[in-house]
Amino acid sequence: MFMGEFEHSLDSKGRLIIPSKFRDQLDSNFVVTRGLDGCLFVYPLSEWRLVEEKLSQLPSNKKNNRVFVRFMFADAVQCDFDKQGRIIIPKKLRLHAELQKECVLVGVSNRVEIWNKARWEETIEETEENFDDIAENLIDFGL
Repeated sequence: MFMGEFEHSLDSKGRLIIPSKFRDQLDSNFVVTRGLDGCLFVYPLSEWRLVEEKLSQLPSNKKNNRVFVRFMFADAVQCDFDKQGRIIIPKKLRLHAELQKECVLVGVSNRVEIWNKARWEETIEETEENFDDIAENLIDFGL
């Protein structure tokens, strides 16, 4: 399970250090793809295969299904670490997440999210303002 929040800098070549806590759980091969809310999703290969399986079961005769599957697969890349524990994030993915120098990596259960630091701070601020309402809606799930 991924959890925690870490700040790291993206270098001019698009390389980002992945915290050792996350590297250990990602193993040597993993997938980076567009995420929701303007971030990137990073999945261990085993989790990516589960996502892939679920997405392949969506009926392709529905436009939103086709669009979503394209969104997840079009720019997905299989990555590995260099000797310094960094990954190279392709330009298209950096643009999607508006990644600049300051990034935040967040553990979210079965995946890691990579955020532009300013966007992450805005998201946290907005979530804190609405957290009680969000929590109230989750009561039905036993939380």
